[in-house]
Amino acid sequence: MKKRIILRFKRSNIDKPVVYRLAKDFDLIFNILRASVSPRAESMMVLEVEGEEAAFAAGVEYLKKAGLDIEPIEQDISRDEERCVHCGMCTSVCATDALEIDRETMKVKFNYEKCVGCEFCVKVCPVKAMHVFFQ
Repeated sequence: MKKRIILRFKRSNIDKPVVYRLAKDFDLIFNILRASVSPRAESMMVLEVEGEEAAFAAGVEYLKKAGLDIEPIEQDISRDEERCVHCGMCTSVCATDALEIDRETMKVKFNYEKCVGCEFCVKVCPVKAMHVFFQ
């Protein structure tokens, strides 16, 4: 199974090697899609976690016991290809490069695998081609 989750750290647990433990102790594969880490403030990390369902459940339980808040990402972003005019506004706010302009065709390409669901593209799209849908 593969899921995307948001981890929220507090000042008291920012120094714990939790992502390392997910891999080492629970045999989970992770990809950090986005992170904002600060030792003096609350921090967050968006992870895509892959592994056996039982291992995932055990890993989540470990994270909760470590004092982290865990939120599943239950939304995805999609693009209405008929509506998109390839203006590139969405590419200017996409921190993960999930949306980028193909320089040969000058069309906006959307790489769903890189998308972290931040919704910035939805807010800036002048023709409302970008949409949020809930799983």
